[in-house]
Amino acid sequence: MSKKYRTHNCGELNIKHVGKDVLLSGWINKKRDHGNLLFIDLRDNYGITQCIIDKENSKFNELEKTPLETVIRIEGKVVNRSEDTINKEIKTGEIEIGIQKFNVLGTCKELPLPVFTDQEYAEDIRLKYRFLDLRRKKIHENIILRSKVISFIRNQMHELGFLEFQTPILTSSSPEGARDFLVPSRLNPGKFYALPQAPQQFKQLIMVSGFDKYFQIAPCFRDEDARADRSPGEFYQLDLEMSFVEQEDVFNVVETLLINTFKEFSKKKLLFNNFPKISYKEAMLKYGSDKPDLRNPLLINDITEIFLREDVSFEIFKRLVKKGSMVRCIVTKKTKDKPRSFFDNIDKWAKNQGASGLAYFTLEKDKEVSGKGPIGKFFSKESLEQIMSLTGAEIGDSIFLACSNKKDLERITSLAREKIAKDLDLIDDDTFAFCWVIDYPMFEINDVTNKIEFSHNPFSMPQGSLDNINFEKPLEILAYQYDIVCNGIELSSGAIRNHIPELMYKLFSIAGYSKNDVNQKFSGMINALSYGAPPHGGIAPGIDRIVMLLANEKNIREVTMFPMNQNAQDLMMNAPSDINDKQLKELNLSLRSKK
Repeated sequence: MSKKYRTHNCGELNIKHVGKDVLLSGWINKKRDHGNLLFIDLRDNYGITQCIIDKENSKFNELEKTPLETVIRIEGKVVNRSEDTINKEIKTGEIEIGIQKFNVLGTCKELPLPVFTDQEYAEDIRLKYRFLDLRRKKIHENIILRSKVISFIRNQMHELGFLEFQTPILTSSSPEGARDFLVPSRLNPGKFYALPQAPQQFKQLIMVSGFDKYFQIAPCFRDEDARADRSPGEFYQLDLEMSFVEQEDVFNVVETLLINTFKEFSKKKLLFNNFPKISYKEAMLKYGSDKPDLRNPLLINDITEIFLREDVSFEIFKRLVKKGSMVRCIVTKKTKDKPRSFFDNIDKWAKNQGASGLAYFTLEKDKEVSGKGPIGKFFSKESLEQIMSLTGAEIGDSIFLACSNKKDLERITSLAREKIAKDLDLIDDDTFAFCWVIDYPMFEINDVTNKIEFSHNPFSMPQGSLDNINFEKPLEILAYQYDIVCNGIELSSGAIRNHIPELMYKLFSIAGYSKNDVNQKFSGMINALSYGAPPHGGIAPGIDRIVMLLANEKNIREVTMFPMNQNAQDLMMNAPSDINDKQLKELNLSLRSKK
């Protein structure tokens, strides 16, 4: 440690150092003026130390006028705090420094936002002055946590036998996935590089090259809109790939890594040490989403068949079911004593979400089973008993019902499951619930074009062999594709890769690609696979989302050092920015004025 600026940092002095002469440097975090005594909280990366100067000191008036966040160096002696002034909240809380001398190392202008508090502040100010925002305690600790998590993960990967390699940042544009960031080539006029959305093709090529286990903490670039769990522009992922593996081999590595990481950095308990595996079809039925939050005990059940019964007279739903709609429901346990307002508020909330509402009734029993509530009278005893059999509902439980097409039904029941659980306080925030979602369909129908397209990763291996896959029914083909989900947040997608060129041509042809299209757009990949490729697979958990969960933050910007705003702008560095005519000319580009 430089003896010019400090003998100790602001987080290490304690009662053992009493009587020692010390030199500290840091920022003035807070001042408390008691007339004859001035207290200074001096802050650096490691913590806070209380310093004190009395009026007899010739530097008193100068220090009194020095603004907060000025960088100063102080010389002084470590002394005990009195019993009634000990601060057990900080590591240095038993001592203070009696200031003998001080000098200013870095002056500070008027602050645009307070640093000594973590209070909410306007996002545009926080991002414009991010270097000040990062001094604040909570976000400063989040960024330190991020560094520690990445170091821990890197060490874990080495222990698991993985080698770390770096893949190119300037690469070719991908026809699949999100929108690319493009970089014009000066040496190849009219041509463009793309920043990688992920190292997908490169990591597969590493396996073809004979390396067995690869990983990197990879920067990825996607021109996407921002949202709470996704940054616009760039993000980081733990990219990994393994040769000669099946799906379970990838699962074992990732589960080991995530369990160790979350146990290391959080006191919250893990709900499962063996992560449940849920098929995509089951997830969409039971949870209405392929990102299920398993802390939530509520399940969705399909009860469409009930509305084909003659002894059910709820005609609104019956007419819709005859036209092809479905009915799904959510059972809430022991809610018979909830006030009418509880049920009506959920119905009203559903209408605000664009649905027609949520019908409801409560199961009662006097001499026989009956339904209490607005629609309870439309169900016979036998139909209610069938609902109880289908859903596991019991007397005293309530049932919320929705009727619509499959896609809209999944959306509203997924949202309702979250809303009802929140209103009933059913979610334990002190737990992490991981799960795998597996068996994704290889293809899906595009809602806009009505054409078949890949539903997930186009380089995935379909389930089954070339001999038994029914290519005539592509929507029934399942793939070895999987997502890892925690508390309703998708951390990553992964897959066992398709390493057989003939099979890849066949699958791409279903999605409308000719053999020539595949050869042109995936030339590096398809060429490499024809020279002896091993079976391989991998995944890429998002670093930002892992840290977000560990830091207990709702927004990914709270764990990102220098994030962009919602419009993909860096307010601090003024990016994106204009470029001059000389730069345009070098790149053989011209700008067209926007009409």
